[in-house]
Amino acid sequence: TILSMSSVRIFFHKMATVINSVDTLHEDMIHDAQLDYYGRRLATCSSDRSVKIFDVTDGSQTLVADLRGHEGPVWQIAWAHPKFGNVLASCSYDRKVIIWKETDRDWAKLYEYANHDSSVNSVSWAPHEWGLMLACASSDGSISILSSDGSGQWNHQKIPNAHSIGCNAVSWAPAVQPGSLIQAPGSHQQISSDKKRFVSGGCDNLVKIWCELEGSWIEEEKLEGHKDWVRDVAWAPSVGLAHSVIASCSQDCTVVIWSKDETKGSERWNQKPLKETEFSDVIWHVSWSLTGNILAVSGGDNKVTLWKESLEGHWNCITDVDQSQQQQQKN
Repeated sequence: TILSMSSVRIFFHKMATVINSVDTLHEDMIHDAQLDYYGRRLATCSSDRSVKIFDVTDGSQTLVADLRGHEGPVWQIAWAHPKFGNVLASCSYDRKVIIWKETDRDWAKLYEYANHDSSVNSVSWAPHEWGLMLACASSDGSISILSSDGSGQWNHQKIPNAHSIGCNAVSWAPAVQPGSLIQAPGSHQQISSDKKRFVSGGCDNLVKIWCELEGSWIEEEKLEGHKDWVRDVAWAPSVGLAHSVIASCSQDCTVVIWSKDETKGSERWNQKPLKETEFSDVIWHVSWSLTGNILAVSGGDNKVTLWKESLEGHWNCITDVDQSQQQQQKN
């Protein structure tokens, strides 16, 4: 998706052609837009303090809900897996995280978390295999993990001082056990991993990997590869290959690909720039395709680029979408 002041464009990646354009009628800048698991509903959030949900089936657009509960700009939204119903999380400058749920076609607030001292910048749901679990990154430097067993009660843990100046982004590791696709015939290795991990990026220029150990969250790795604030991180989905892959982007106009062969316990994370030269502007977001083989990159130059790794291990730009040119053509 590509965001503008009040509209959202949904692209089909192979041809970078617009398959839908949604006029959200937001009254201020849109900060995030997310399709649900089935691609039938689009959620958007804005500086106008609202979250909106649209039915976008068959290229149409119908406003389903206009959710009001935040008292400041809403930075990010995230859909939970549909096994938990229609559940959406939102985070805001107002220091709150709100979890919304649809019941009988009516959206209402399911839970509100207000235990951060500064803006909450990012929310990310854990893989559904681990239950209803949400990570929240805040400018106060801490990360909260909210979880529910479905009884209506919510538990929360906090990682204080996760990033010394502030945390900008979180992304969960997939639940698929690394290497499960290539395990030997007759092997009893489990396909699903019971090791909960996520990655975070912060204003201390660091990328960190966190792991749950005996009910507590510990820092597993500290990755140093950026020279300025890390704006976004994305752990690639896994189909069971041996390697884990993470993308991070930064204020320093670079994107770094981190990779590790998880079947070799002692191996360190390897870093590789997405391209040899810096991008022309700050990079704000990185996002993987569902299969984890295509990376979308968007930045301050108003462009979205799609990247794919070659057999030789080089990352090549396969699509370049310039939103400013498209807007000029439209006008």
